[in-house]
Amino acid sequence: MPKIWRIHPHDPARIADLERAAGVPSVVAQLLVSRGICDPVTVREFLDCKLSALRDPELLPGIPAAADRIMAAVAGQEPIVVYGDYDADGMTATALLLGCLRMLGAQASYYVPHRIDEGYGLNDEALRTLAGRGARMIVTVDCGIASIREAETARELGLQLIITDHHQFAERLPDAAAVVHPRLPGTDYPFGELSGVGVAFKLAWALCQRASQAKRVSPVMRSFLMQAVGLAAIGTVADVVPLVDENRVLVRHGLASLKERPPLGLAHLMRVCKLHEKPHLDCEDIGFTLAPRLNAAGRLGQAQLAVELLTTQSLERAMALAEYLHELNGSRDSLERSVYLAANKQINERCDLESDAALVLAGRGWHPGVIGIVAGRLAEKHHRPVVLIALDEVGVKAGIGSGRGVPGFNLHAALSACAEHLISHGGHAAAAGLKIEDLRVEDFRAAFLECVATELSSADARQGRELRIDGEVIFSTLTPTIVEQIERLAPFGHGNTRPLLCASNVTLVEPARSIGNGGRHLSLRLRQHNVTLRGVAFGGGEWAAEIARVEGPIHVAFRPVINSFAGRRTVEAHVADWRPADGDAVAAAAEPSWHVPYAET
Repeated sequence: MPKIWRIHPHDPARIADLERAAGVPSVVAQLLVSRGICDPVTVREFLDCKLSALRDPELLPGIPAAADRIMAAVAGQEPIVVYGDYDADGMTATALLLGCLRMLGAQASYYVPHRIDEGYGLNDEALRTLAGRGARMIVTVDCGIASIREAETARELGLQLIITDHHQFAERLPDAAAVVHPRLPGTDYPFGELSGVGVAFKLAWALCQRASQAKRVSPVMRSFLMQAVGLAAIGTVADVVPLVDENRVLVRHGLASLKERPPLGLAHLMRVCKLHEKPHLDCEDIGFTLAPRLNAAGRLGQAQLAVELLTTQSLERAMALAEYLHELNGSRDSLERSVYLAANKQINERCDLESDAALVLAGRGWHPGVIGIVAGRLAEKHHRPVVLIALDEVGVKAGIGSGRGVPGFNLHAALSACAEHLISHGGHAAAAGLKIEDLRVEDFRAAFLECVATELSSADARQGRELRIDGEVIFSTLTPTIVEQIERLAPFGHGNTRPLLCASNVTLVEPARSIGNGGRHLSLRLRQHNVTLRGVAFGGGEWAAEIARVEGPIHVAFRPVINSFAGRRTVEAHVADWRPADGDAVAAAAEPSWHVPYAET
């Protein structure tokens, strides 16, 4: 089913006014206006993105009480365990807070649950094990806010529990010694979208202020915090929280920190991935290179190795772990491709894409660690909610499922409506997980499809297929200078996406070809009015055969980027979608288009 292109309308007079008032080039003014940033003062703050824009950590709800209790435990040499999560956000948060505690002289260690055996968050057995090993304080990062029963277990075991999290609460808060959360009920912190590592960074900052007995921390602690901003950038990008406000600040400065002063293990991981060759890093380097390698460890049940990579001070160990995580990501990619192919086969054989409002697919022996990635790819491809279930190979253990939703649909609420068929479930509107007995899969499938058909309106379904385009452009206007001006709006990610443009009546210089492992991606050479751009469609390898069947030009939707290679800087198109031209102009079915040319720039 093709995507619906919606080109953003533009007001040339308003753009010109902002250009003059804020002193920015026309292309930047236009993109700022399309993002709703129209006040000159707000524009300057957005573009400058100063580290000083971070709010005082003491303002974050729960930090004063948490920091006081942790400092008392440090002074008393009480054993502290940082209890994290197995994704990149949780791993970086664990490494950051652990590093801070050890720098302060604490007797600190960490624990990350096994993704498959234990699942997400606090669990009673782990708390009993940690108490048996002598732990006196547990500090959670990126988890714990909904752990009501586990908090009671901690109290029974004599553990002092500090919870730091950013996820959705349960009906009531856990009974903990302190709870740190940007959206804590009864508080009014101005920015509630911090990631788990963002919350951990604020707590570490507060601890450093207390240790320094001043708002301005000591030089050693400032150096630590500047490196910690790099860890915060990785977890923030990986957790797909909005890159606005404090998240934008953390990522902008964190990318520079990763380039200038990475932790030892990350430095070697970047070298293995050849990121050390780049003059500067961007969010795509985190999202497509660093985060997948950290997440691969968690998905395959070895999250502790990723935390060790982020914290090790051993050169030999750093090199070995970097190489291993790089190889582990290759294994994850192979598993993912295998499940993706099997899932597509099921869709072709068993599903009716014309009438099925959702997809529920199950396979015996599918790896539970990769089904979420595949569900996400299929939800994006087919524009409908998808649930994948990994069934136990011998049918002894319960099946593990992972689902991904679409805009306008609450996946967690749908699973709750089908709870009678499930052992358990959890998550949020966009992503969720479940456990289910083999014999209940078909009943669940029927109930889930009925629920989705009832709840997901045709308007919501269209929203999931819409591609929001900033404007139409011709290739000749996309000079390196123009694209560098567009980069002033970076870092790009969720909530501040890289500008998406479209171009009409584009021809292919040569046949499109699949590239990458398993032919997952697509390479193109695109020409318009005698200007040629290299194009890459990540995840678009399946388009090769479709494009080959098109006679004549095509329209393309793409994101312009600068490709630096061998000292040369060229413009490259990251293709998001395409369609046959068929003689119709792109803008004919949309609103007024991109304001070109940019002669003044």
